[in-house]
Amino acid sequence: MGTTAEPRGTVRRSVAGAIALLAAASLITACGSGEGGSGGSGGGKADAKGVDDGTKLTMWTRAATRPQSEALVKAYNASHKNQVKLTVIPTDDYQAKVGAAAGSKDLPDLFASDVVFVPNYTSSHLFADLTARIDALPFADHLAQSHIKAGTYEGKKYVVPHTLDLSVLFYNKALYRRAKLDPEKPPTTLAEWDRQARAVDALGGGVDGTFFGGNCGGCGVFTWWPSIWAAGDEVLNKDGTEAKLDSDTAKKVYETYRGWVRDGIVAPGARDETGTTWTGVFPKGKVGVMPMPSTTLGLMPKGLDLGVAPIPGPDGGKSTFVGGDAVGVSATSRSLDQAWNFLAWSLGDKAQVEVVAAHKDVVARTDLASNKYSKADPRLVTINQLVADGRTPYALKFGQTFNDPNGPWLTMMRDAVFGNGSSVEKDNKAVSDSLAD
Repeated sequence: MGTTAEPRGTVRRSVAGAIALLAAASLITACGSGEGGSGGSGGGKADAKGVDDGTKLTMWTRAATRPQSEALVKAYNASHKNQVKLTVIPTDDYQAKVGAAAGSKDLPDLFASDVVFVPNYTSSHLFADLTARIDALPFADHLAQSHIKAGTYEGKKYVVPHTLDLSVLFYNKALYRRAKLDPEKPPTTLAEWDRQARAVDALGGGVDGTFFGGNCGGCGVFTWWPSIWAAGDEVLNKDGTEAKLDSDTAKKVYETYRGWVRDGIVAPGARDETGTTWTGVFPKGKVGVMPMPSTTLGLMPKGLDLGVAPIPGPDGGKSTFVGGDAVGVSATSRSLDQAWNFLAWSLGDKAQVEVVAAHKDVVARTDLASNKYSKADPRLVTINQLVADGRTPYALKFGQTFNDPNGPWLTMMRDAVFGNGSSVEKDNKAVSDSLAD
């Protein structure tokens, strides 16, 4: 997620790139043994810091995470003998670029990935095994476990968090005051969210209760699924091959959104919103409460009095979709120890606080959720603390199922909210068929 023109994280992805990745993955059996050059595999005794001996390293990242990647690389290069040369690749071209480089065994030493596509890379053996190195970090248990789990394949860990983007509720405190709502009491249940959105909508005069991307599959998974997780339910099975999007909890979520559409509580344009301008509606100050990417907080107008809250379930609870990017060492790198030195440093206290937190981004460690920068803005503490309650779904067929505008999830979304909700079970089966295909 990110800017309105180029959301970073999970929402705006290139379907063509995803298809290219899957095609490339089908041709790649392994780019290496996973032993990763110097330093050996992830087994045995691991050095938590790696080696800083002046090695020149190469790294790729997609354009959607350019600011964070450049800031980390710049700080590392200024303080280490090793030097990282960063190449930023257009987001829409990224999967195809990685697939082609993997096929020719020409991957860089380090490369990042949208976290939902990490399973495609790990299952194709594109990353080196980092298990022992990750486990040796003194703060290993505090790393964003959603990213760690997404990068775990057959019991081995291959990636660490690089950037994080969370789905959260933004609410307009000025509109809450006008609607006689307590601006310090955001919704803690889906029912309260419904009531508060309707109260703001009743103000009229061009003010609307809420908004969502109704023609954007990525927007739906990013902002609807947390309400299901908050209730303790799952959206997919463990292997990501079967959908559970027809549960009673899921139906309550759809019913709430459907009620907003039916009663005109949603700002105009939701039905056709593909995600391109989705995050540009709330900043105009005419929407009461809606789920948003956490990374848009720093892009909001300075005069907009807004609060941030977790996304609740029908009867309470809280959760978030933890998007963003993970990063690992390529299986063909001959500088594993040196590449790991960069990764370990990037997760350390100084990098996470003085680089990540200083730029108002979400830290990758739960033990650093409250730091000198986030303490200056309680909203950042709320966002950082949500990492521990977040999920990142695991599915090899994620792109074709949930991000493809012709995929079954978008059909399910639209049937459930703009239709009468009678086809949930049928649509859920279509999603499961796509995941298992």
